Amino acid sequence: MKKNIENNTPSLLLLIVLVGFPQISETIFSPTLPSIAEVFETSMSDAQLTMSVYFSAFAVGVFFFGRLSDKIGRRKAMLYGLFLYFIGNVLCLVANEMVFLLIGRFIQAFGASVGSVVTQTILRESYSGIERHKLFAQISAALAFTPALGPLIGGFTDYYFGFKVVFLVLVVMSMIVICYTSLCLPETALSTIEIKPLLPIVKRMITNARLWRYCLLIGGINGIIFSYYTEAPFIFTQYFTLTSAKYGLLGIIVALASIVGAMLSKRLVSYTKPEIIIVGGLVIMLLGTVLAMTVHFLPIFLQMSMMIMSVFLILFGTATALPNCLSLALIDFQDVIGSAGAMFSLGYYFLVSAIIYGMSIFHNGTVLAMPLYFLALGIAMLLISLPLTFKR
Repeated sequence: MKKNIENNTPSLLLLIVLVGFPQISETIFSPTLPSIAEVFETSMSDAQLTMSVYFSAFAVGVFFFGRLSDKIGRRKAMLYGLFLYFIGNVLCLVANEMVFLLIGRFIQAFGASVGSVVTQTILRESYSGIERHKLFAQISAALAFTPALGPLIGGFTDYYFGFKVVFLVLVVMSMIVICYTSLCLPETALSTIEIKPLLPIVKRMITNARLWRYCLLIGGINGIIFSYYTEAPFIFTQYFTLTSAKYGLLGIIVALASIVGAMLSKRLVSYTKPEIIIVGGLVIMLLGTVLAMTVHFLPIFLQMSMMIMSVFLILFGTATALPNCLSLALIDFQDVIGSAGAMFSLGYYFLVSAIIYGMSIFHNGTVLAMPLYFLALGIAMLLISLPLTFKR
């Protein structure tokens, strides 16, 4: 049920925009990686560092803005973060060397992180129970369009105008989000927010075994999703020789998988434990990775079709599991939800960054690297999730 009924609650559309713009910022960038490697005369693995740096900065940002939102309120923290996001986009636009591009990406991600941590805090402090599960699933279903919009916009823009214009699109988008937020986002926190000491919260979190499991699951699932965005441009544009524009169209398949998975999750949560849904989603994801491993051994004319089918299953599985992980992760920390959310997000986004970095190391120019990497991650997450089905 809704908990803070006396507070103003943002519209669902605004919540979707605020939690979604960091994802668009990442997925719109994905098709430009081959172009960046070429223009900056660097290796594919070095170009993929722009993704790993993004999530390292994102991890630091979610901690910073989570704590800041407890101190100054959700609205002010959101606006400060959005301004930094705008600055980072401008720096990416004008960067003429790889090091300056990485600096711009760091600032961009640091600011964008406010959309994740503060929006999730607003959701967790305002809703509980099945209503919270359903709301997370509903937002996840809406956000499923970002895997279609991001690569589609980024792919076509890169193909016809060059990757620099992709950053111009992000600059314009950041200005729109700032204006929309400043006009429509109310303050949702209580008028007086108690800033509790961080050390006792950290001790509670470190000793909570279930929290560790959800941190590993959420970090692992997001790591797989964004490792796909890191590796897929090279698989489809170099191995399967698609143009960046045609690769962008594959985002429609990704979006469909995410929408169906999130909708299934929303429906199932009324009939079964969310922990069981998590396990089911991971099993589906593993099935997709096994199918992807067969691509290398198929006739040429079947390879791309099988890869697309495999990607659908992988992302369908992750979309089924992820909303339930996010909803359940911090149920033991409702009394310190802002700070706990900041610490929790710091942990799992560092894990996301590490997994993406691992994908860049594992990259070898073949179609086997990604499914083998995902298979190892998926098996580990399945083993982590199984005990959760027997405990609440």
